[in-house]
Amino acid sequence: MINKARKKPIEIEFIEYTDDTNIVDLYDWSNDQIELVFENDTLQKHLYVNTLEGDMLVNAGDYIIKGNNGEVYPCKPDIFHKTYEVTQ
Repeated sequence: MINKARKKPIEIEFIEYTDDTNIVDLYDWSNDQIELVFENDTLQKHLYVNTLEGDMLVNAGDYIIKGNNGEVYPCKPDIFHKTYEVTQ
């Protein structure tokens, strides 16, 4: 028998990561679950989020979401806009 279910609505916190994002504020908000890494030769910065599935790269324009249990994970903009409705 095929059943159907609907996802329960939950409210999340999120930050859109841009070049202007304050890394110190993001670090505090994420409960130290992010890591900023600089390449030695180009000094290009890369932001990683430490998730349950391992370290995930965050690109400019991606959203960083904090779940109900305080877990933090990145989300691509197209998925974010299909999944979430901004309430503020």
